Amino acid sequence: MRIAQIAPLTESVPPRLYGGTERVVSFLTEELVAMGHDVTLFASGDSRTRADLVAGWPCALRFDPSIRDANAPHMLMMEQVRRQAAEFDVLHFHVDYWSFSLFGRQSTPFMTTLHGRLDLPELAPLFDCFPNVPLISISDAQRLPLPDANFIETVYHGLPVDLLTPRRVAPRYLAFLGRICPEKRPDIAIRIARRVGIPLKLAAKIDRVDEDYFRDMIQPMIDGTSVELIGEINDAEKPDFLSGAVGLLLPIDWPEPFGLVMIEAMACGTPVIAFNRGSVPEIIEHGVTGFIVENEEQAVAAVSKLERLSRSTIRQRFERRFTARRMAEEYVSLYHRLAVKARPALRVVT
Repeated sequence: MRIAQIAPLTESVPPRLYGGTERVVSFLTEELVAMGHDVTLFASGDSRTRADLVAGWPCALRFDPSIRDANAPHMLMMEQVRRQAAEFDVLHFHVDYWSFSLFGRQSTPFMTTLHGRLDLPELAPLFDCFPNVPLISISDAQRLPLPDANFIETVYHGLPVDLLTPRRVAPRYLAFLGRICPEKRPDIAIRIARRVGIPLKLAAKIDRVDEDYFRDMIQPMIDGTSVELIGEINDAEKPDFLSGAVGLLLPIDWPEPFGLVMIEAMACGTPVIAFNRGSVPEIIEHGVTGFIVENEEQAVAAVSKLERLSRSTIRQRFERRFTARRMAEEYVSLYHRLAVKARPALRVVT
């Protein structure tokens, strides 16, 4: 198939460091190429891919100090895609609702995977305005705020099977991986670690919008010994970091749409203790790949149970449920469905 993948321009594909959406787009794009499809990636010019790359902007917007209006490069990229749309069997967008109006007025079939939270009040009237746009959710829980939206499938994220693998190291600390922000609740992770007497390492990004939160709430709790901030890490650093953890703490306080960090931990055989929010019950198998808890007290109690879980079993569950190949195969099935529905005479070649 001739497939276009359209990524956000905020980060490169894959991102240098943090960037869940762009990382997933990269995994999907490379798997589709490996499966023999003709793939074009619309992304920042510093992206790395085996697909044909069309640069929507010379570099990731996050690293371009000249950018003041991030909407302008995205609008430009939308027009680039529109001008080439007829060259593809299907267009796959990963840029929220940017595609809805423009691409609803042209003939090439398209779909949008929604990667963010959907419980914001301003989103409902927008989605109501475009009731026929094909949407993909990344968890069933993500759909709940928009029950009337045109979700055609849920496709869980996946990782390349050999990207993150278990390391033979003795687990010695608890881990927190992601962003330092109020909804991720690193403060609760720190309290849990202190209460159980196990050091905590935070491998985390601090966005500009969260700098005050970090300075006022988190930084005073970091002593460099029992609580250590090691900053952002890349994929090459994650296997050692996650394998060295007794468990990953995910005390989230928001409706997590997916939570890529959970399957990253599973790929390394590391169990997860996660609060029961959003996608968590769909990703974590309680008592097998980790523990789903309701509050800090239950999380503290769960830490002592982590050693009962089989790290090899956790890795096996990752291989069964969350590989990039499984993700790509599910998307290809959807591409076929959309392409044939839009163009019944089309003979889709796999």
